[in-house]
Amino acid sequence: MSKISWRQVSALALAAFFVVGSLSNIFALGSIYEEYLRWGYPHWFHFVTGLLELTTAVLLAQARTRLWGSALGCTVMLAALATVTLHGEYGHGVPPLIAATLSIAVGWISWRKPLPGSA
Repeated sequence: MSKISWRQVSALALAAFFVVGSLSNIFALGSIYEEYLRWGYPHWFHFVTGLLELTTAVLLAQARTRLWGSALGCTVMLAALATVTLHGEYGHGVPPLIAATLSIAVGWISWRKPLPGSA
């Protein structure tokens, strides 16, 4: 049985978060679609966000691309944080802030100490 490190678990948990987020944005059920419109984004922009989050998840799942996934995830979450902050929806800012922070942590870990065989 292979041993999974906490570094892998943290990256895969973050990837799972981005998969859930991507599906929520791609399918944009209920208020999500309306929120994008209220924030001034075009009617199709939820697809862009969802695809960026799905790309983040794929990149995070692989050790060789984890640093890129962390960077993309952090960028997407900081953009989300900026959007809700500019619209005064501070309560909506907690999840993107946490995800951005975790993306930075996973990226830092990936940059500082790559997994064996990931080079």
